[in-house]
Amino acid sequence: MLERNPPIRTLIVDDEPLAREGIRLLLKQDADIEVIGEVGSGREAAAQIEALRPDLVFLDVQMPECTGFQVLAALPPASVPGVVFVTAFDRYALQAFEVHALDYLLKPFDDERFYEALRRAKAHLQVAQVEDLRRQLAALLADVGEARGPAPAAAIQPAERLAIKDGSRVVFLRADEIDWIEAADYYVQIHAGPKSYLHRETMQSLERRLDPAQFVRIHRSAIVNRRRIRELRSGGRREAVVVLEGGATLKVARSQRDKIASLRV
Repeated sequence: MLERNPPIRTLIVDDEPLAREGIRLLLKQDADIEVIGEVGSGREAAAQIEALRPDLVFLDVQMPECTGFQVLAALPPASVPGVVFVTAFDRYALQAFEVHALDYLLKPFDDERFYEALRRAKAHLQVAQVEDLRRQLAALLADVGEARGPAPAAAIQPAERLAIKDGSRVVFLRADEIDWIEAADYYVQIHAGPKSYLHRETMQSLERRLDPAQFVRIHRSAIVNRRRIRELRSGGRREAVVVLEGGATLKVARSQRDKIASLRV
């Protein structure tokens, strides 16, 4: 008989009792979730997270005494759980993903949107558990002398999605949907199929967050999803351009030409 995975220990943090009740009722429908507590202020939240060590927290942003971001900043790194932010304000979305939130629920949300966020959180936590087991195994092998050489440094996980404000909504764009990105002063213009989004972030910052195995900087003002590259053409005077699947033609810096020509896409 297969053993069930341990339940995901979940804490609800919101200063509105009705909001806490709504989240609790929705979580009750999922057998994988165990609600271990509810609190109504930021100060209580920080104390309860340290005391209870939940796996997952549904965390309001604006609360009495301190914000949800301040709650996380007050915690020791080892105590920070998986977080889904819940708020009525979309202006915090980018900040939420900067602190590696699993999702960002805008009030009012429907059941379908809530369970989508819950599915994402559960998937992330399952991956994290696998990584913990791998680290524990590596430590065990080192203790018994089976490990060979120093343990590799932990890899920085590239962003799988970007949170982009689009008018009155926040669009969660998968990295693999992006065709190319161009610089626009302190913003970037992200092109994805027929749509484009103006995103407040520098090229350098965004490049660090993207997977280098999938995205390549072809120019100081352009980053390309290398899976979209269809052709590399000579532009004369030792210049070159790439043609993407959607037809966009982009200049390649001289310093990057050999790298683009040798790409395996």
